[in-house]
Amino acid sequence: MAKTNEKYAIEIKKLTKTYGKSRGISELELSVNEGDFFGFIGPNGAGKSTTIRTLLGLISPTSGRASVLGYDIVSEKKKILQEAGYLPSEINFYNGMKVKDVIKYSADIRRKDCTEKASVLSQRLGLDLNKKVEELSLGNRKKVGIVCAIQHSPRLLILDEPTSGLDPLMQREFFSILKEENDAGSTIFFSSHILSEVQNHCKTAAFIKDGRIIISDKVETLEQTGTKKITLTGPSDYSHILSLAGITPAGSENCFFYTGDFKALLRVLSEETIKDLTITEPSLEEIFMNYYETKNGGKE
Repeated sequence: MAKTNEKYAIEIKKLTKTYGKSRGISELELSVNEGDFFGFIGPNGAGKSTTIRTLLGLISPTSGRASVLGYDIVSEKKKILQEAGYLPSEINFYNGMKVKDVIKYSADIRRKDCTEKASVLSQRLGLDLNKKVEELSLGNRKKVGIVCAIQHSPRLLILDEPTSGLDPLMQREFFSILKEENDAGSTIFFSSHILSEVQNHCKTAAFIKDGRIIISDKVETLEQTGTKKITLTGPSDYSHILSLAGITPAGSENCFFYTGDFKALLRVLSEETIKDLTITEPSLEEIFMNYYETKNGGKE
């Protein structure tokens, strides 16, 4: 089958995966442009790993379709696994193998000589190549997975919760490596529940909740929604303020997200005994949690 839609590294149309009566993912619609650094955000259990495993052909979809690097995820999954780089959230290796043997085996199954790049990556990540994998800490196991995923310079890197187990200094080096790969033309699909990682490094992001995509846009657009975070100190009863159109609680009774008419808000506030008023831009995390607590602008 010829490759299609090559401008997309990933294209998903109504992709659904159910486990009997249990929810997996439901009618996902998502496109990732080639060359993007894409953040896939959601809490544990939201459907991130199910989406990734379905895209890679590791599990079969219940319905819908998707392509990765122009290849169909059902009929051409071997080609996807050959060309993409994948770092699962949980790393498992065959016991008894040394780190260098695992890395070489990963290169050999792709029939590529990755010796030079693997060596550079291992040095940057501080890997002991002669250690046996069963002796490695979680962080060092993750480093081995990173080298295996990146050493063949894939056109697409799919990373599922990649920073768990890495200390802050190593996380910084890891993101430096990812930026270099992205600058060289690789598409990065980065799954995480740590919103600051996405805000600091990704160009585009999608939020997944209960197996459904609830928003997808450029990170800079998500950061400029026009929403303000308002924190008040003083009044004892906020119920009539909450009744104003466009106000959503933001985690505490005196903290609100507001996208409405500021004149209307200020008229109400002017009649209150307020000790302090702070108006700030919400962080991406706060915007994300607001989307989680509301649906299409209203309460769920």
